[in-house]
Amino acid sequence: MAESLLTAATESLIGKLASGVVKEASLMVGVHHDLQQMKETMVLIKAFLLDAEQKKPHNNALREWLKQIKRVISDADNIVDDFECEALRRHVVKTYGSFTRKVCRFFSTSNHLIYRFRMAHEIKDIKERLNKVAVDGHMFGLQMIHNDTRVVHVREMTHSHLDPSNVIGREHDKQKIIKLLRQDGHDKRLSVIPIVGMGGLGKTTLAKLVFNDTTIDECFPLKIWVCVSNDFELRNVLIKILNSAPNPTEKKFENFEMEQLQNHLRKTLQHQKFLLVLDDVWNENRTKWDELKEIIDVGVEGSKILVTTRSHLTAAMMRTKPSNSYLLDRLSEEDSFSLFVNLAFEKGEEKKYPQLLEIGKEIVRKCEGVPLAVRTLDILPALEISYDRLPSYLKPCFASFSIFPEAQSIVTIHCVNMWQALDLVPPPKERQTINDVVNQFLRELLLRSFLSDFVDLGTVYEFKLHDLVRDLALYVAKGEFQIINRSSPKIDEHVQHLRFTDNNLLDQDLVPTGLKLSIFPMKATNEAFLNTLVSRCKYLRFLELSFSEYKSLPSSIGKLKHLRYLCLGRNEKLKELPNAVCNLQCLKTFNFEGCIKLQEVPTGIRKLISLRQLYITTRQPDFPENEIANLTSLEDLRFFACDKLESFSEGIKLSSLKTLGICDCRNLKSLSFHVVTNLEVFGIANCGKLDLSMGLDNQIPSSCLNLVNLINLPQLVTFPRWLQGSMNTLHCLEIIDCENLMELPEWISTLICLKIIRISNCPKLLSFPDNMQHVTSLEHLEIKDCPELGKRCLRQDWYKISHIKKVIIHEPEE
Repeated sequence: MAESLLTAATESLIGKLASGVVKEASLMVGVHHDLQQMKETMVLIKAFLLDAEQKKPHNNALREWLKQIKRVISDADNIVDDFECEALRRHVVKTYGSFTRKVCRFFSTSNHLIYRFRMAHEIKDIKERLNKVAVDGHMFGLQMIHNDTRVVHVREMTHSHLDPSNVIGREHDKQKIIKLLRQDGHDKRLSVIPIVGMGGLGKTTLAKLVFNDTTIDECFPLKIWVCVSNDFELRNVLIKILNSAPNPTEKKFENFEMEQLQNHLRKTLQHQKFLLVLDDVWNENRTKWDELKEIIDVGVEGSKILVTTRSHLTAAMMRTKPSNSYLLDRLSEEDSFSLFVNLAFEKGEEKKYPQLLEIGKEIVRKCEGVPLAVRTLDILPALEISYDRLPSYLKPCFASFSIFPEAQSIVTIHCVNMWQALDLVPPPKERQTINDVVNQFLRELLLRSFLSDFVDLGTVYEFKLHDLVRDLALYVAKGEFQIINRSSPKIDEHVQHLRFTDNNLLDQDLVPTGLKLSIFPMKATNEAFLNTLVSRCKYLRFLELSFSEYKSLPSSIGKLKHLRYLCLGRNEKLKELPNAVCNLQCLKTFNFEGCIKLQEVPTGIRKLISLRQLYITTRQPDFPENEIANLTSLEDLRFFACDKLESFSEGIKLSSLKTLGICDCRNLKSLSFHVVTNLEVFGIANCGKLDLSMGLDNQIPSSCLNLVNLINLPQLVTFPRWLQGSMNTLHCLEIIDCENLMELPEWISTLICLKIIRISNCPKLLSFPDNMQHVTSLEHLEIKDCPELGKRCLRQDWYKISHIKKVIIHEPEE
């Protein structure tokens, strides 16, 4: 599957070559014409790659050719990236002065003449290699496909026949669909009901159950089953419908013109109440759907279309109203096991094989309620169809999920950190943050049923991957992303993204020089390996050293000029950081949160002009507000255990800042509200001396807050009034360990966008305000370790929360 990631990498590089930054820098160095020639060659190579991706090559020579392309594209990307690094370096030198003495600058690799000569030489080498692989493409019989119109692998065509006795656990779903189909209502339009869910859940099976039910026969004199699959061309769909409808004269519709087809179909459907099943629909083009619907919307009132699809986009486009969509859930573990027993044993025979039953239970747990996985024990081909349908820009993002630990909850910031460091997402547009861009990509993956347990917290998303979806990510990422563990300790020669799971595995001599991502294990201590990595992997973009036990970092880390992400979080032995880290002008995320022995912030942090995320712990008494105030691209700023910090933000005015977190700053007393004004996410935890009124008293200044976390704040008795200023934006409110909080305010009903409230361990909070039922936007309420509040909500105060879709109340253990 590496060819699909290669296509995306090539497209990304072509886009970079067209950017203004690269154009300006290449003109300055005098290599702009050469880069344009490189771009033209890569357009040709991309045309070959589209054909190679469609053919899924198994030829050894062709696979080797793809590996050559991967290496040259990666090297070309590093060169293009170098132009951005040089532009940023020059900007810092112009603004703050040189990094070194003038007498040394002449001999440095940053000297303009030396840099120009080196870049020209490297570009010449890349051009020659690109030209060679472009010529070699003809040897493998590959066609040049300039427009991505490839037909992806499709599943086998379906039919309507089914033996209901082979279906387990879907009776409830069947009855719900039948109820939707039998509802005529007062709407005279043709009603469309989509069944939507990930591949392998049994959408087609459920549709068959419904289609063959006797009550449906009574409601719909005319029933038609059509497997649409990848082909939604109007003519072909019309022919399929006509071929499945009654055809007493046995007409050959393949020979009909379009006008004849639509006339004949309309006559077939007219004056009849019909049920049309469109199975396995992928089309997301509204124009195509509108054309078809206009032709078939001629039946008797109450006619219905039942659609099965993996795409929430398709479902939203085709459904008549939101309440018509049916989101198919996974089977329960009990039903999954019953299905397994039914498939694996003759009736009653399972009792003879208790050991096999135990093995079966483990298999069923792995399948996590996906019936097709239980039936075949191999669902990858079915899920791979969904992957093939992804736009090329989403494929590397999906593949990156393979590097996350199994069963981990993933939140937006995890994707932000990785995707921006690896250039998997485009830069934000005006009035956009990188968080906005990443969330848009995540929404697209959600709409294509790749993400599970999805929670929308406003500007923050939280989700998991089904085990089978993660298996797919591991499959498509092979050769690009690798996890080094005891069962797989050897590093692939050309891998670019590595995660180590054990400190004892950090003893490998041959780290790939083209490495772009490295994640160290917890408690990492191997200094020799770290030094080797930093010195060998000069194109590293992402370095994760959180929870490690290094006392210092090599000063050579300042030479990793391509580095975008550096995380040292929770390294409790780290005492100092080399000032050389301030030479990393491309750095977008710098995290030394929880480094409690760190004496001070590196001198010159203002030079990190690309920083978007900065997480700080420091013991220095004079907090470097002026340094931070110069970080004008900063979007996410967090302080942890800064015990010397007493006041904050009088001198910091960052218009781009959207997230602010302050935790364990126990001497912090004042916080200026002007910082909060533009924030979308605001969290305060364990700051017992902080004046939460921020000097505003009863003033209600307007703000844009979307998510607010208030954790372990004993001074919080009633809510600060300034929170009401977010009445048009606040989406999620979390209150945890606020032992003296006694009430939620009456004005909570003015928070018209509030969807989620989570309250934990607030023992003095006894009840909700009387107007709680007027918070009509609220969809999710969770209460934990609030004994009296929980009891009242389950009894006399239930009416206050009965309108909320999802209520979770954890009752205290006896």
